[in-house]
Amino acid sequence: MTLFTDMHENILTEHDVNMYGSLALAFLGDSVYDTLVREHLLKIADMPVAKLHSAKIRLVCAEFQSLAYEVLLPHITEKELAVLKRGRNATGNKVPKHADTAQYRKATAVESLFGYLYLLGRNARINELFGIIIENTPVDSVD
Repeated sequence: MTLFTDMHENILTEHDVNMYGSLALAFLGDSVYDTLVREHLLKIADMPVAKLHSAKIRLVCAEFQSLAYEVLLPHITEKELAVLKRGRNATGNKVPKHADTAQYRKATAVESLFGYLYLLGRNARINELFGIIIENTPVDSVD
């Protein structure tokens, strides 16, 4: 994945990024992650848009992102783990009907991490972590 190479120029400091709440980071990270999924699917499959959309839904759902959370744990730094934990423990969002609370919190954590890394301009790291997720998270385990 190479989408986020030079996407933005206004990189923030770690201090600045840490001033954002986890849910704000997840708000941004959701878009970053979603875009990477769309790019990935477009590159690997030539299929109608409706099928691309269905495949995308399976990769961005809370259940899949919850599995991705577990896959990422052995591959992240202590700072990234702290961001994940902050995201997982964030409260304020209503859990959707299709996910349980634990899955939703882990999904929020993954999105928080992607938002955090994006604001820091760590695009290579985003791409690396996304690659780990895609290579190691079984899509067929998501209903």
